[in-house]
Amino acid sequence: MKGEVLGGCGLHMAAEDNVVTAIDDLEAGTTIPYGGERIELDADVPFGHKVALVAFDPGDAVVKYGEVIGQATETIDPGEWVHTHNAESRRGRGDVAAEGEVA
Repeated sequence: MKGEVLGGCGLHMAAEDNVVTAIDDLEAGTTIPYGGERIELDADVPFGHKVALVAFDPGDAVVKYGEVIGQATETIDPGEWVHTHNAESRRGRGDVAAEGEVA
């Protein structure tokens, strides 16, 4: 498997990633070791979904697979579920230029 499993519950695909992917249904209160600390989930996170490892401000890049896959649409705290309610995708969006490209 590519990446590193953190705390037996989240897959960290690349060193640059600021989110981890839940490898099981995770319950609120679950902790994920990251950067010498423990990130505590504030809510349940379904299998395959993303959890923030760092704090995000609106407009901050969400990085997974070592690539920008989206951006935060609101403030996201470490341990929060990252999904369509607080982030929007940038992958496969022909209406949004990739970083460094002209639309």
